[in-house]
Amino acid sequence: MRLLRVLSILLPFCASPAAQAAGNLAGQEPIVVTVELGKPGEHAFVPNRLRFETGKLYKLILKNPSNDPHYFTSHAFSQMVFTRKVQVTQPRDGKNVTLAEFKGAIREIEVYPGQSAEWWFVPVATGKVSDLRCGISGTDGKTHADHGMVGEIVIE
Repeated sequence: MRLLRVLSILLPFCASPAAQAAGNLAGQEPIVVTVELGKPGEHAFVPNRLRFETGKLYKLILKNPSNDPHYFTSHAFSQMVFTRKVQVTQPRDGKNVTLAEFKGAIREIEVYPGQSAEWWFVPVATGKVSDLRCGISGTDGKTHADHGMVGEIVIE
């Protein structure tokens, strides 16, 4: 009987909008950010400085217009975001079609030449990371990062 009394007092507060969270992460439209992984004959992230805000949903499109595979790797960044999903996409009949979807902790994505991937995430911590790199080794024995394929990510 006492439990019913407590519930009857608390129920109106729980149902009120003020008692609910301020945002709906599942219902947000994603903020689209596109990064090119290399260009023909060039190892670089374009842009190589990325900025995100906590609590917002992002769709990071990783496009590889080059002739080489490239990694988008940042262990520190992966620790600062909640990954909703990563999708492997391919253009078909003028539209991108999802070929595969991954969930869970993601720290490195490899994108093959002419292909793209989408990383859907919500930043949950602030900070600046400078470990964005491509660790693929070239025929000269150096990594793409050694050739300048590095970047910086800021989360505010």
